[in-house]
Amino acid sequence: MKTWMKKLVEQFDMDWGSSPEGKESATPMLTEDRATLLYILDVYNKHLFEIQNHSVRKVRNKLDTFAKELVQPDSESTEKTLFKLRQFISSYRIDEYTYVQNTFDDFKRIIWDFADHLGEEAQVEDAAQADINQSLEQLREAVESNSIEDLRAKSREFINFYLKHQSTKDERRSKRMESIKKNLTTVKKQLMEANQTMRRDHLTGAHNRRSYDEQVRRYLQLHEIDGDPMSLIILDIDFFKKINDNYGHDIGDFILKECVRLLEEAFSREEDFIARLGGEEFAVILPGCDEQAAIKMAEEAMNRIRKEVFVHENAEIRFTVSMGIAEITKNEIADNWYKRADEALYESKQTGRNKYTLAKAPGIKRVA
Repeated sequence: MKTWMKKLVEQFDMDWGSSPEGKESATPMLTEDRATLLYILDVYNKHLFEIQNHSVRKVRNKLDTFAKELVQPDSESTEKTLFKLRQFISSYRIDEYTYVQNTFDDFKRIIWDFADHLGEEAQVEDAAQADINQSLEQLREAVESNSIEDLRAKSREFINFYLKHQSTKDERRSKRMESIKKNLTTVKKQLMEANQTMRRDHLTGAHNRRSYDEQVRRYLQLHEIDGDPMSLIILDIDFFKKINDNYGHDIGDFILKECVRLLEEAFSREEDFIARLGGEEFAVILPGCDEQAAIKMAEEAMNRIRKEVFVHENAEIRFTVSMGIAEITKNEIADNWYKRADEALYESKQTGRNKYTLAKAPGIKRVA
């Protein structure tokens, strides 16, 4: 079985039973088509967001169930699983599209209301200007009539009209500016909330994958300028699926939130950046940290996590994390930097978990 397929299956942290040769565990064999489908489900799972009628937790649980059925198929259940999967994805995509469309429509409504308000104000200004022009025309006619009485009367009318117009205009401008300020504040608040929602993980409050991608680009640009060291840690929670299976997804969600809290305590500098990439996988960007500084901070984080004990009913729940650490190298691109850290994480998981592994330098490959 290809390496990427084996790595994918091992993410499920399941007990596959004994192999025919009597080994402790026998990883199930997969066709490449089935493994590709599992990979698609895994990617989809990592980029879910909350929509009406489909909480992330429930959708993730559903996708995990489909994945497990595909990993351990039998001749009778495979077609049923694929049929149920098609039905679920079809229903979910419709609701997902509806949610996105409604959100977009809400945003359009906000902008339209604001534009409509400005349009009404412009119409009022145009009407007022028309009244001024009419009054000026009447004054001009009085001048041309050579009548002192008519000129005196029209002049008095124009002065009174103009003073009233200016007073009304100032009052209207004050109200308009207050209204515009209020609308701008509302739009700004809603845009900021939308921006935060787009860049924050809904469950843990950590930055999400999109925010991570943007931040990596910024940090790499700064690194090109100042040349300061910078390290990346990719980590995930050991045996997280077993936590979900044994205690339920509510406890799993709690562990995810606690993991972020502990990471924030350990990586507490203002410039430290913590993101949830998906599932139980996290990334920590450490600007100004070389490999040794990153190791020290990683050990602090792992020690904090090891010491935590959570009580659920009569059970004590502990969890650990595995890490891969990579210091950025000269002219290294973001994808390669992540790949080296991820490969180091994979080695940590393959060699016992609850540990960190330093990434190999670019161009150096590990021997299986």
